[in-house]
Amino acid sequence: MTIRIGDVAPDFTADTTEGKIHFHEWIGDQWAILFSHPKDFTPVCTTELGYMASLKPEFDKRNTKVVGLSVDPVSDHTAWAKDIEETQGHAVNYPMIGDADLTVAKLYDMIHPNASGGQRSAADNATVRSVFLIGPDKKVKAMFVYPMSSGRNFDEVLRLLDSIQLNAKHTVATPVNWKPGEDVIIPTSVSDEDAKKKYPQGFRTLKPYLRVVAQPK
Repeated sequence: MTIRIGDVAPDFTADTTEGKIHFHEWIGDQWAILFSHPKDFTPVCTTELGYMASLKPEFDKRNTKVVGLSVDPVSDHTAWAKDIEETQGHAVNYPMIGDADLTVAKLYDMIHPNASGGQRSAADNATVRSVFLIGPDKKVKAMFVYPMSSGRNFDEVLRLLDSIQLNAKHTVATPVNWKPGEDVIIPTSVSDEDAKKKYPQGFRTLKPYLRVVAQPK
């Protein structure tokens, strides 16, 4: 199946390094980041999982759960976690899904639908290099895929999460390269009259379709 922004994230049951989870039940009323990697004991992914562990407190502040996925068994994840802590300085502090039969990878359209489990190289799993941002309503809010050779920018995942959560709370848009605390954009769906009521402190109109206001608290 093809996953699009706005779709309900496929539910699944899977074994993880922290026990069996039922995905939607595990998310509960929180946000979630599901990120996948092609294979355990691979160099780029080792750096990524360590950095994500360092960021987990930031995701916790944002009421967001983090879960990793690999098409290797949980037993491999547990062994790999020791290497991650040793080389990256951060112990993995979130569950890692074992997906040796490719069930979740196929559910999330991360790998060719005819692919089969078993002994596979990282190259065989190249497309399993995805990030999904999922809301409390269990819908996919954003997603992206990286090639095997390029480490993902998880600071950008955090920034994107801030933008999406701000929109969910205040119905505003964020401009190019926006960072938390900077001005935001009033969507065109909000009339000037309604904007004046919502932002009595005022806003700047650069064009009728481009109105800028201080970030709501």
